Parts: sequence; C-alpha cells; structure tokens
Amino acid sequence: MSPAVATGALCTPACVTGPVPRVLRAELVRRYAALAYEIGLGVAQGERLAEPHALRARARGILGALGVRVEEGPERLTVDGPRLGRVNGPRPGTLIVANHISWLDVVSLLAVEPVTVLAKREVGQWPVIGTLARRAGSQFIDRDGLRQLPHAVADLASTLRSGRSVLVFPQATTWCSVLGGRFRRATFQAAADAGAPVRPVTIRYYQHGTRSTTAAFLGDETFGASLHRVARARGLTVRVTAHAPLHGSDRRELAADAQAAVGAHEMPAHV
Repeated sequence: MSPAVATGALCTPACVTGPVPRVLRAELVRRYAALAYEIGLGVAQGERLAEPHALRARARGILGALGVRVEEGPERLTVDGPRLGRVNGPRPGTLIVANHISWLDVVSLLAVEPVTVLAKREVGQWPVIGTLARRAGSQFIDRDGLRQLPHAVADLASTLRSGRSVLVFPQATTWCSVLGGRFRRATFQAAADAGAPVRPVTIRYYQHGTRSTTAAFLGDETFGASLHRVARARGLTVRVTAHAPLHGSDRRELAADAQAAVGAHEMPAHV
C-alpha cells in the first residue's frame, strides 16, 4: 500500500492509461456520500469491526459505495492444513500472498474472506484509514527496519500457529501490473516456521471486460487522487483468483513458486 516510487519501481502515475470511462457528476457525489456513510459505520463499530462478519460487511459496503464489483472463484482463501501437535490442537492459519496494485486490494480481499492484514507501519498513522485498520485487527511492520525484521517474522509465525490467517503483499509496494517486483522472502519464512500453507492469489482490475490500471496507486500520487479516480470510474471490476496452496520449509522455493503462480500467463508491463 505504499507508493511504488519508494523502491524505485518503474510504475508511475503515467502507467494509468486512458481514456477512463467515468460516471456523471451526480453519481460521483452519490458515491462519495455512500462511502462516507460506510466509513462512519466502521468507526461506530469500534473494536467490533474486527469480527469477521462485520469486517466483510464493511468491505463489501465500501466496494459497493465506490461502484466496484468483485469477481471471485470457488476456492476459499484459507486452507485447512494439518493440525499442529495434539490431535485436537489448532490448525495453522494460511499465509495469503497476493500481487499489489492498489489500496483497493485489501478491501477487495477482505470482502472475499476476512483475515488479518499485515500492512506497513505508516498505514496505521493515516487519518481515518489508520484507525479503521487498527480496529480491524491489522498487524503493522516497519519494512525499512531490518533489525526488527526477525521479531516481525516471529510474530507472524506465532499468529499463523494460533490458527489465524494473514494477508501479505510480498512485493512490498504497488505496481501497475501483476508481474511488477519480486516477492520478498521474509514472510515466507514465517509460514515455513509455523508449518502453515501458502495461498497465492492474483488480483486483476477490469473496466467493461478490458484490463484496467485505473485502480493502481503509483509513484508520488496522493491517496485522495487515487480515491477520486476510482470513485469516478465506470464499470470497474476486481477479479480475485486463488491458486493451489503451497507447502514447504524453504522460503526461497515458497517465494519463487508463489510468484510464479500469481504471475502465470501474464505479460510484463515494462520491458
């Protein structure tokens, strides 16, 4: 959920192609009003927002307010893994790994299946959004704090062992295409340590059936500018595709196999 420019990515706001089909002004005003209403409901729910049914309802409400439709496959995001230790012990959660295009990715995946989200530390400090993220049970990581990384991996492994599933974006920043950026390996170590399955997920955006970069959050663009482009877009759809789960103890292999699954049959946006 961080601008791609932070890591020197090739994707910039110029990657958002046009012309973008837009709604009329009256519909745009209606969408902003509906969005404010949904955010207000989330704030009013307080800590109850972390409950799965409440989190899914708010995520779906936000997408509906923005006029975004979700297409999801038959597979659940979480995987029923083997029990840990005792016969009646907990099953580990699933490490859900997805490509990262937009701040809208998180909302879309929570609308499919509510899980814990691992986000960069700065998100927790954003006005309103940060409050909602914390109340929704998100965990935060300092991506630039290498000294803290082993502790973050250990905490993530502990969460997975407890049976909670966690969504991560191993590209660490947003890109305009599925193939942008390599998957970082640290979070896969947590899955290996916890004996947790890894579920690769591909996120793609369309407008009227054609692939679209409208939702991409890139470069030094502000959140407000990105939100406005999404809110005025007509016929925006997000497609969530879950791939076969991965199991293993080698983080390099897990990261490589996950990235291959997520980017299968994709063409690079930059050469």
